[in-house]
Amino acid sequence: VQPEHRGSGYGKALLANLARICVERGYGRLEWWVLDEPNMQSSWRFYESQGARALREWVPHRVTGDALIALAGRTTSQK
Repeated sequence: VQPEHRGSGYGKALLANLARICVERGYGRLEWWVLDEPNMQSSWRFYESQGARALREWVPHRVTGDALIALAGRTTSQK
């Protein structure tokens, strides 16, 4: 939600609608990613106020650039 519209209920409505869709479709959870940076603390507090909890046991991994190209060129027989 853009800063000028925060506090207007848009975030709560968005999450509630996403949760409704999840429940209707039989999904057992709703997950999303939030940057772990100081300027995102208000987002973290908002999500936690809506019942979310941070999953500290999962750590994202990313392959980019030359490493991605190298990985794409490997065969299943290479280790």
